[in-house]
Amino acid sequence: MDSTAADPFARFEAWMAEAAASEPNDPNAVCLATSTPEGRPSARMVLLKGIDPRGFVFYTNLESRKGGELLANPFAALCFHWKSLQRSVRVEGAVERVSDAEADAYYASRARGSRIGAWASRQSRPLEGRFALEKAVAEYTMKFGISEIPRPEFWSGFRVLPERIEFWRDMPFRLHDRQVFHRVAGSGAAGASAAWRVEALYP
Repeated sequence: MDSTAADPFARFEAWMAEAAASEPNDPNAVCLATSTPEGRPSARMVLLKGIDPRGFVFYTNLESRKGGELLANPFAALCFHWKSLQRSVRVEGAVERVSDAEADAYYASRARGSRIGAWASRQSRPLEGRFALEKAVAEYTMKFGISEIPRPEFWSGFRVLPERIEFWRDMPFRLHDRQVFHRVAGSGAAGASAAWRVEALYP
């Protein structure tokens, strides 16, 4: 019996492992969809940086457009697409901030230049010219020198807590295979302890 049949996280991790071996670039790239204050959809690509029994984690500048939208309306959708495998995964659910400890640990693992960049970039806001960004990078590089670079208060992560996870596989004649996992209401937080209802969908 397929050990991932009843556990969407186990299935996702198995698919991600296959994608890591076959995708030429960024197998963890995912389209993140949020909502503007006016209720309009807003989407962009981000990189998945963690998955655990609670959900799917990515990091960003909290003052960016996506950060502001998520803080105002903490719900999101994710769409992974692995062209080499002809597979896709869609995730929908509420969003929560990661803990400071989680954000600190991930930030510390980043390359030094990326940590400097987090301070220098006023993400999503108008840039008067490339020189302004390069100047900010130079200023923060001088400021921190060879010392440790602390995580900015405006930089952290979000975790999407899935209520719905759909797995899609390409099949001949567009008769694709679709299976969707619905978290059963009242079964606890999304994750290993949650109960999931599985159903097939017409392609």
